Amino acid sequence: MKIAIVGGGPGGLYFAALMKQIDPAHQVTVWERNAAEDTFGFGVVFSDETLSGIDNADEAVHNAMESRFARWTDIDIEFGGHRFTVGGQGFAAMSRKELLRILQRRVADLGVTVHYRSQAPDIEELRAGHDLVIAADGLNSAVRTAHADVFRPSLDRRHNKYIWLGTDLVFEAFQFFVKQTEWGTMQIHGYPYSDQGSTFIVEMHEDVWRRAGFDRTEDQVFPPGASDEYAVERIADIFGEELRGHRVLTNNSKWLNFTTVRNEQWHYGNVVLLGDAAHTAHFSIGSGTKLAMEDALALAACLHEHPTVAQALEAYQTERKPVVESTQRAAQASLEWFENIGMYAAQEPAQFAFNLLTRSRRITFDNLRERDAGFAAMIEGEFARSEGAAAQAPAMFQPVRIGALELRNRVIVSPMDMYSSVDGVPGDFHLVHLGSKALGGAGLVMSEMVCVSPEARITPGCPGLWNDEQRDAWRRVTDFVHSRSAGKIGLQLGHSGRKGSTRLMWDGIDQPLEEGNWEVIAPSALPYGEGCHVPREATQEDMDEVVADFVSAARRGVRAGFDLIEVHAAHGYLLSSFLSPAANRRTDLYGGCLENRLRFPLRVFDAVRRAVPADVPVTVRLSATDWVPGGNTGDDAVEIARAFIEHGAAAIDVSSGQVSKDEKPAFGRSYQTPFADMIRHKAAGPAGVKVIAVGAISSYDDMNSILLAGRADLCALGRTHLYNPQWTLQAAAEQEYRGEGAQWPVQWKAGRRKPPASRTDKIPPRLSLLREDTRPDGTHLRWTPRPQRALA
Repeated sequence: MKIAIVGGGPGGLYFAALMKQIDPAHQVTVWERNAAEDTFGFGVVFSDETLSGIDNADEAVHNAMESRFARWTDIDIEFGGHRFTVGGQGFAAMSRKELLRILQRRVADLGVTVHYRSQAPDIEELRAGHDLVIAADGLNSAVRTAHADVFRPSLDRRHNKYIWLGTDLVFEAFQFFVKQTEWGTMQIHGYPYSDQGSTFIVEMHEDVWRRAGFDRTEDQVFPPGASDEYAVERIADIFGEELRGHRVLTNNSKWLNFTTVRNEQWHYGNVVLLGDAAHTAHFSIGSGTKLAMEDALALAACLHEHPTVAQALEAYQTERKPVVESTQRAAQASLEWFENIGMYAAQEPAQFAFNLLTRSRRITFDNLRERDAGFAAMIEGEFARSEGAAAQAPAMFQPVRIGALELRNRVIVSPMDMYSSVDGVPGDFHLVHLGSKALGGAGLVMSEMVCVSPEARITPGCPGLWNDEQRDAWRRVTDFVHSRSAGKIGLQLGHSGRKGSTRLMWDGIDQPLEEGNWEVIAPSALPYGEGCHVPREATQEDMDEVVADFVSAARRGVRAGFDLIEVHAAHGYLLSSFLSPAANRRTDLYGGCLENRLRFPLRVFDAVRRAVPADVPVTVRLSATDWVPGGNTGDDAVEIARAFIEHGAAAIDVSSGQVSKDEKPAFGRSYQTPFADMIRHKAAGPAGVKVIAVGAISSYDDMNSILLAGRADLCALGRTHLYNPQWTLQAAAEQEYRGEGAQWPVQWKAGRRKPPASRTDKIPPRLSLLREDTRPDGTHLRWTPRPQRALA
């Protein structure tokens, strides 16, 4: 093959070396616009997984890298005058300049032609004259730009400012310095890369950056290789204590905003994207160099394994894109956490440290316990202390109060529509469905949305509380929960609005009834989506009637024995549609600005709160974002939550979306938790109101991690409880927890122990002469520089 590579960074050079090893007859040419000795940045970090792949593919490169690595296992976090160390992580870093020298020497030995200080020929000329063209030309890829219509890139420029620096202070571990300054929160990401220096990245929100005066050089154009010396001088002063008298080092160092690069397509004809040209992931979660070298390895392997370039490039994209997207999801969570770091300034230092470590959701409490049991035990103990708990236990099994209601644990069975009532009356199905969830150990079991009138139903199968027959049927369910379990049961009250008069879910979700229709109302005469009902715009009389219906249903709910009432103002139902500018286009007092859009939902909430006794908490479920342009956002949700809290909400149940069929949610594990986190810290915290996280939370480890990090006070799980009604009790058995937080029915107590597996001979044979170091301090490895031989 005749191969052209645009860009002589680590990804491009490594790919060149691999292809020449696979077949020395390949003609490989690299164009690099910088000189061979030019390199920007300081250290690069690798995982053991990546290094294993490099070792298998090119032992010479791996061995040269290995001899220059700084290795350590610890992460140090300094915050609020406290320092925390967590071990067992495993890092390897080296100088980027040394890495480039190793790769440059390797490609020279293998016969690769490299043109330094040379712009690559036009992409069309390269395409015509080569079998394969590699676009490894970085974040601002000219090749990607030339064919943007095919690659369909998206470039997401983020809010924080950062500057890549170094220091001659050699850190012993990964360092996070989080500093509260008079201008706001600033943070340092630091790590050693040799016996002579460390990477020192300064990051802060743009608002903090401006308040601190770093914008003084905003309009200054620095020539290539020059650094922002004013910023360096200020940083040296602000972080003088952390630098301990050492110097700040520069290398083309200037303020940047991180840009996340994504491409729908990675290849076009015989052109393929590699490294930063194809994707970027925030530096707080990994190394762009690491990802680029992994790309190179995968691409070279695919070219070797497939008979044609077209097949190989498609296989490369199929293999690498899901891996990269997974990394980018974690990186997105991490960068957003750092963008919002200021809202955690009031957290207890230990909780802050745990929050930082688990910010991407890739590291969880169980991960940390496996790596550093002492740190994990300290975090669990601090949580118990901060919650005033009598005993240390898994966070999910610590007691909690919602208003006057005390729950034995923090697990909630989320409301789930079952569409199984007749004339709004719950039957045996509801008794078994909700009763089984209570027997399964959840602290609070929520009903599905119970409709306040016949016209408030979503489908003919939805339950209601508009008459006494329904009230008495619900009493049968609540009596069972109270007599047979230690759990509590809550009532979710709602009105379907424009999403009503539709078929049962399994007959066609959101599709209008073919017969037996009823008129639906909404704030505006806008359908939920194509093919849905066009609702009638609600009049003042309609709204008065809805308020009266909520009040009557709430009173019946109390008499039916419910312990808590939740007002459903989420998921595009009537109250939610009033809140959303995507559904509410009114021009009267109930539309327009947020204050007006809140007017009717708050009126309903106030009426329910007045209608029930003070010891029955009233909560509200919100859609924190509509996932559509022009809809509510997370910032709007904070203001909406704050308004309900001011009106007496005992808890905010934070969901999202389902306001429009045009939504494009960013699904993923615990994907809605960041909204709960934001509401808890920006709206609910000072008032002591509880915040409930919901959405793709499915493991006790994720739940414990959310609670320990302070992202929510309770977690609501829906589909997880459909899969396993005894999920809470099983989680207790898995964690070997026995206590008040997990009450087993006396009939089931024999099941408290986890059943034995098919094999019980778990003692492994001895296959090594010496055992691994199992001493407590074996968890912690600090970087201790050693003399390094010069590069030949």
